[in-house]
Amino acid sequence: MKHLHSGKIRDLYETDEGLLLMVASDRISAFDYVLEPDIPDKGKILTQMSQWWFEQLAEVVPNHMVAPGPDGRSVLCRPLRMVPVECVARGYLAGSGLTDYRRSGTVSGVRLELGLEDGSRLAEPIFTPSTKAPVGEHDEPITFEQVAAEVGDDVAAELRRITLAVYTRGAEIARERGIILADTKIELGWDSEGVLTLGDEVLTPDSSRFWPLDGWRPGRAQPSFDKQFVRDWLLSPASGWDRDSGEAPPRLPDDVVTRSRERYIEAYERLTGHTCPT
Repeated sequence: MKHLHSGKIRDLYETDEGLLLMVASDRISAFDYVLEPDIPDKGKILTQMSQWWFEQLAEVVPNHMVAPGPDGRSVLCRPLRMVPVECVARGYLAGSGLTDYRRSGTVSGVRLELGLEDGSRLAEPIFTPSTKAPVGEHDEPITFEQVAAEVGDDVAAELRRITLAVYTRGAEIARERGIILADTKIELGWDSEGVLTLGDEVLTPDSSRFWPLDGWRPGRAQPSFDKQFVRDWLLSPASGWDRDSGEAPPRLPDDVVTRSRERYIEAYERLTGHTCPT
């Protein structure tokens, strides 16, 4: 196979038949840095979680998967012409959305009600797109109007519809299992027939915020099943790292690696009902 690209987390190869093999590593990233060391089995967990979600979302949007790879961490998929924006849906206020709201009362140009807190549930899910920045650079929020200027009104409306539909269905399934899907980012692209298709990963702890329903308390940072745990450690005094220093983050200590892996496993098992593939 021909090697095409290596991203922060995944490596991409092309087969002789023109299909793509996407291989998920155990690497973990935060704040646009790839961290050390890896999180053992993370690639397998996220790949197989995405495969499970592709099945659950089959009636919502088509996906790029042709067949699972034999190693548990790869997927054979159809090539897509990717949409040049990040498609994000939020049902709760957290992360960069919370930062934007506190500064302007809006998220990606969507004005929200007054008095919201960290972890507040929104009146309805919103589409909050962002730029698709190169590796090493940070995605920036953009408005729906900016998306329309980039891809056209009809495509922008369809991106919003699909993104919110994926979020709504994912949130319903997660809630049945005692988990809040706070927000998620999806990748969409056009297939050879011009149909918008779900690609990359979907509804994993790397692309979404998952919170335990019984622990949800607005007004504070929420306990989570995603890599927010790693972000929180990096920003804590324990790490000794200054995000604004321009220096790379320190190596993750063993206990952070272990507890991160445990969170990925719990998310997989609670959502899918299956034993973790490790």
